[in-house]
Amino acid sequence: MNPQLLTDLTVFVLSLLLGFEVIGRVPTTLHTPLMSAANSVHGIVLAGAVLIALTADDVLGYVVVFVTAAFAAMNVVGGYVVTDRMLEMFRPREAKR
Repeated sequence: MNPQLLTDLTVFVLSLLLGFEVIGRVPTTLHTPLMSAANSVHGIVLAGAVLIALTADDVLGYVVVFVTAAFAAMNVVGGYVVTDRMLEMFRPREAKR
């Protein structure tokens, strides 16, 4: 096994475990705003997919970029939908006459 691949896998697994532990300790009242703020991260992933598309030179590269961009776009749109629903809960309702 390539030492660089082993290092990358180690960092990936450690960041996965750390992220799971940190998110697991967030109080439920802050979980939805935290997920709404994650839209910026998904936007960065989408921008990264576009930048990688510039360097793709074969069909597999284009397929991977397309799938990545599609999932990132779905995350961004879904995040804004969740944010809108969350903010809708805090808007005052009009009194019925």
